[in-house]
Amino acid sequence: MAALGWFTRRRHLPTEASVLAGEASAEAARKSSVQAPPAPPAEPEFPVVGDERAAAFFDLDNTVMQGAALFHFGRGLYKRHFFRKRELARFAWQQAWFRLAGVEDPAHMEDVRSSALSIVKGHRVSELMTIGEEIYDEYMADRIWPGTRALAQAHLDAGQRVWLVTAAPVETATIIARRLGLTGALGTVAESIGGVYTGKLVGEPLHGPAKAEAVRALAVAEGLDLSRCAAYSDSSNDIPMLSIVGHPYAVNPDGRLRKHAREHGWRLRDYRTGRKAAKIGIPAAAGVGAVAGGTAAAVALHRRRR
Repeated sequence: MAALGWFTRRRHLPTEASVLAGEASAEAARKSSVQAPPAPPAEPEFPVVGDERAAAFFDLDNTVMQGAALFHFGRGLYKRHFFRKRELARFAWQQAWFRLAGVEDPAHMEDVRSSALSIVKGHRVSELMTIGEEIYDEYMADRIWPGTRALAQAHLDAGQRVWLVTAAPVETATIIARRLGLTGALGTVAESIGGVYTGKLVGEPLHGPAKAEAVRALAVAEGLDLSRCAAYSDSSNDIPMLSIVGHPYAVNPDGRLRKHAREHGWRLRDYRTGRKAAKIGIPAAAGVGAVAGGTAAAVALHRRRR
């Protein structure tokens, strides 16, 4: 048995030929191995902590909130008997026309806005603010996109200011911003005298190019460097706003914005369960939207111009 063990050990001892074969194989493997490509440079930290000249601007509808804030606000007003079924039917027809046409005809939109503004004419700003708080709890609180909320919080945690920018009434936008712990909001301003709505707008709805102008004006007033700021939106209508900042993001983008973002190297974020966004028009077409005024915003604008 001892002799057998000695023989077995001898069989496992390396020979000169086996050593040569092993070394040759290792050398061949080393030469033929595919070198891993160098890792891409890490993206710089963003948002930049402590950059006081940077800020973030978030569109509201389908970016921060699922659906349209104006639609939810309109539901709340109808529930509180601000308008009758006949007026609701008219708004529904106007909304259907908008969705079928797929374009914003200026004359048609003006008719819609006038109809909606007439609903709140004569009501006090304080009344609409109180109702807006209730409507947020009833219809909006559970419709905030967690992913977008996290993006906004990242800016806040970095010590940056965060504003909503929306065609919704500035009072409604301000309520939502406050509930989310954001800095504030830019929104459509409706005229009020003595705290009572007149049924007119100050200028036009904060939509498309008007959003970009609002962001520029706020940046000047707040000492912000737009090249260090970020903007987030789902809509191609907001390309003007997204184009003026250094860090544009397409969030839950429509088809045109997705295409534009890819062509220009903008970052994309999509928090929907499906790729296709629900087609939500402008309820009561930006009209129930022009519902609430903007006394505070108008006063601030007046002071800046003096």
